[in-house]
Amino acid sequence: MPVITEIEDLKRIYKRRVPKMFYDYAESGSWTEQTFRENSSDFDQLYFRQRVAVDMDGRSTATQMIGQDVSMPVALAPVGLTGMQDADGEIKAARAAEKFGVPFTLSTMSICSIEDVAEHTTKPFWFQVYTLKDDDFMQRLFDRAKAAGCDTVVITVDLQMLGQRHKDLKNGLSAPPKLTIPTMLNLATKWRWGLGMLGTKRRFFGNIVGHADGVEDPSSLATWTAEAFDPSLDWDRIRQFRKMWDGKLIIKGIMEAVDAREALNVGADAIIVSNHGGRQLDGALSSIRALPEIMDAVGDKIEVHLDSGIRSGQDVLKAVAMGAKGTYIGRAFVYGLGAMGEAGVTKTLEVIQKELEISMAFCGHTDINTVDRSILRIPKGFVGDWQD
Repeated sequence: MPVITEIEDLKRIYKRRVPKMFYDYAESGSWTEQTFRENSSDFDQLYFRQRVAVDMDGRSTATQMIGQDVSMPVALAPVGLTGMQDADGEIKAARAAEKFGVPFTLSTMSICSIEDVAEHTTKPFWFQVYTLKDDDFMQRLFDRAKAAGCDTVVITVDLQMLGQRHKDLKNGLSAPPKLTIPTMLNLATKWRWGLGMLGTKRRFFGNIVGHADGVEDPSSLATWTAEAFDPSLDWDRIRQFRKMWDGKLIIKGIMEAVDAREALNVGADAIIVSNHGGRQLDGALSSIRALPEIMDAVGDKIEVHLDSGIRSGQDVLKAVAMGAKGTYIGRAFVYGLGAMGEAGVTKTLEVIQKELEISMAFCGHTDINTVDRSILRIPKGFVGDWQD
């Protein structure tokens, strides 16, 4: 068993063990990948203020996200195809999150269905939906989530159409994988992954196949997907979705203050500052650079979370110091899952919590709820002085 001390250790194992098309699916952004890269690198521009001779006993990372007790301000983000990274991946990730005391968010485009995850967990998890055209399907999704015990829905609003990700197109990404000669040669070297997939019945999109009209088998899924997303989405449409769901609502994909105000007006309980991990509009700001302007606009009126670029507990601490009440990890937990299954997701959470707790203490705080911008040195121009 290798010694795991940082998320990068899990990423190296993950790259060895998972087929190339699924590694590339996780580890890529759209177009030139500028935003994908800067989501992480922009955290490096923020520096901590180290304090000494302060009492560091009794450290706690416990807090709340939308009124839910969490062991640290971190949730597992919705990631499509998680069950292709490791067999039954969504179930494994959800169990690890539940045991650790952080929220797990299931993607509509998951391999394991809502019902699969509910059957293998004991506490409510969160469920993410897209803004699709079919009202009947959307209402049934919300109803299935409620029946499964979900108390929170995350609506993703930045995917009216798909950003181009070159690697996915070149790899012919699909679930299950298309058996081209390069793919078969690569799969032959991933025997651990292959044995796991042979041992599960869950290899397709469990929330879609058999549930969406006309999608009775994987062969009809591509046509449905191409037609299902709604490019005409507007805020009135989001208000309709709000009426379909009477539980807690989080809106994911906010990058501008004007949209943050609109999300507030439709009755959301929280927003997620997110650029979809750099997978949609390349050339957009990183989430951490967009956060301050959004905090200034709505931070005292709605709970603001941050997604995209979190790779460490120090990143979590910086986001919290900048005002976020919660953060989300996507790629980081996928690295752990692909590397070591459920134990790898747990290891991801352990690494992040340890980094968070120790860094917080060095900055003079023993309670995550007392952290604010005073622990940071923020360079002039970090938020930007943009021309109109």
